[in-house]
Amino acid sequence: MDLSNLKPAQGATKKRKRIGRGEGSGKGGTSTRGHKGAKSRSGYSRQIGFEGGQMPLQRRVPKFGFKPLKRVEYKTVNIEKLQEIADTQQVSKIDLDVLIKTGIVSSKQLVKILGKGSLTAKLEVEAHAFSKSAEEAIKSAGGTVVKLQ
Repeated sequence: MDLSNLKPAQGATKKRKRIGRGEGSGKGGTSTRGHKGAKSRSGYSRQIGFEGGQMPLQRRVPKFGFKPLKRVEYKTVNIEKLQEIADTQQVSKIDLDVLIKTGIVSSKQLVKILGKGSLTAKLEVEAHAFSKSAEEAIKSAGGTVVKLQ
């Protein structure tokens, strides 16, 4: 046995009519491509998203708004929630570890403290950002603010 007499296994291949091999083959002339037009010519490849001349989906869908590339997304926590944590867990320092343990934020989120509610406990609060009202409320209650980076 050598390379000259190798052939596929019985039933592995089907006989198909070879196109573009002269008029006598029955599939000559236009070679099943029809007459004229881009698809009949060599080198044709359909553009991605082309829908046969119909207005493509990406042009039909309305587009509006603006999404800045460098936007920083924060998970927000109000000071009323900090007061609730201080009451239930008896802690004087609220940092990311405490917020993660309570299930308020996940470990990959940035945290911003907002000023909704009232704060009576003297707390040391660590977060990535603070609103002005939250910062004032924490300091007026005798606590300290630590900004993480």
